[in-house]
Amino acid sequence: MTSSQPVFVYRADCPSRPILDQIADKWSMMIMAVLDRPRRFNDIKRHLEGVTQRVLTQTLRRLERNGMITRRVLPTSPIGVEYALTPLGESLREPFGHLYTWTVTNADEIQARQRDYDQRTQG
Repeated sequence: MTSSQPVFVYRADCPSRPILDQIADKWSMMIMAVLDRPRRFNDIKRHLEGVTQRVLTQTLRRLERNGMITRRVLPTSPIGVEYALTPLGESLREPFGHLYTWTVTNADEIQARQRDYDQRTQG
């Protein structure tokens, strides 16, 4: 039997893997959602209940390295830092919005299926 459908092989060395790992990370997605406008570090942290300073710092660095956000040092006393989406980061708003909408729309069904699964497997 032959198929005209392409066969996708998700190779370990595929350059998309680390990028998908970064942007699909929960904190990355939430940080980018919070950056609807430029924000300072502590402002971002206040919007993300449960994120530690260490994790937030690491995630912001990865997002900056990948070109999703910019980091700007403010000439204030004490020195402040502001983060903002780049055009590349901004281009993820629409797909993230679709994913968020799908998640909210299907949350009740997913939680019900999780409960059903847990009841079946905890026997």
